[in-house]
Amino acid sequence: MTKYQKLFGAGPRGLFLSGLILLILIWKKETVSIGPILETYSVGLSIFCILTLVTFLIIAWSLKSLPPNFRGERLVQDQAFKFFRHPLYGAFLSFFNFGLAVLLNDYIFMLWAVLLHPLWHWNIMYEEQLMKSKFRDEYSAYAKAVSRFFPFKFFIGVFRR
Repeated sequence: MTKYQKLFGAGPRGLFLSGLILLILIWKKETVSIGPILETYSVGLSIFCILTLVTFLIIAWSLKSLPPNFRGERLVQDQAFKFFRHPLYGAFLSFFNFGLAVLLNDYIFMLWAVLLHPLWHWNIMYEEQLMKSKFRDEYSAYAKAVSRFFPFKFFIGVFRR
């Protein structure tokens, strides 16, 4: 694993592909658009602000849980990594992108946010293969127990209380 791969992982390629899909949808928006999601801009702005705050909190938590200089060197299974295998990517995919889709107030952008999940599942396969080769059975067991991008364990725990 190169220093660049350790620091950035699959992020730059995923961001490029995400942006490309967004640009294509913006270009085709007028021919494909279904219409607005919400009636008022203020509701969309509020949802966007809340989901952006959640995104930044998860990013900070992710960086605290596993500082960039330790990526690929240790397998962290607690803190943010207890709930997501990829909390930094998950913050954007599961929260920010849906908030942005609501702010842009068009179902075509909601489609974009949904399409990014399978794209990013494909995008990080190489990164996960590196982790499997380095941490073997420990990573395989971890991968079976923890979802990639959405904190299902967190929400299940909240609703069980």
